[in-house]
Amino acid sequence: MELQKLIKTDLYRYFGTQHPSRRCRVGGERLQLRYLKTLRKAKASAGKPLNLWWRFRLLRLSERTHIQIPWNCEIGPGFYIGHRGRIIVNPQVRIGASCNIATGVTIGAIYSGKRQGAPVIGNRVWIGANAVIVGGIVIGDDVAIAPGAYVNFDVPSHSVVIGNPGAVHHKEQATEGMIQNPVEC
Repeated sequence: MELQKLIKTDLYRYFGTQHPSRRCRVGGERLQLRYLKTLRKAKASAGKPLNLWWRFRLLRLSERTHIQIPWNCEIGPGFYIGHRGRIIVNPQVRIGASCNIATGVTIGAIYSGKRQGAPVIGNRVWIGANAVIVGGIVIGDDVAIAPGAYVNFDVPSHSVVIGNPGAVHHKEQATEGMIQNPVEC
């Protein structure tokens, strides 16, 4: 997907429109949205002279927001960072469309053992505050991961994960009401 379309889908998730009014953006632009735009620009400029500049800007924003999502991470359209604060994502992670992530979330890889690898997260996934997702696991579409949950196992689509260790509960439309302004996958 081209850069401008990705940024517009992200804007839509935040404001409900791809063209928010000047009043919404001037002075009120959230730092996490600025971080996300810079992340998208760094990814789009890979292999080009401006890539180093965008990566530097991303590093500076990371210091201000405490969000650590690498520029080369694969993230689908309509990504939503709810609040700035400690968020750590491994560069090997893949995240689908219309996903929400809250503060305090860690999404990491495991480098040995049977769950070796990084998570693959589906579309319309809501990840609550302080959740930890690790290992070469697959999280299906339409999944809600409760705040504080620890997930190191595959999660089927249409599920809610609660607790530490995580327990899976099947629920149709698990993210209904949690994901505002979803984009088409």
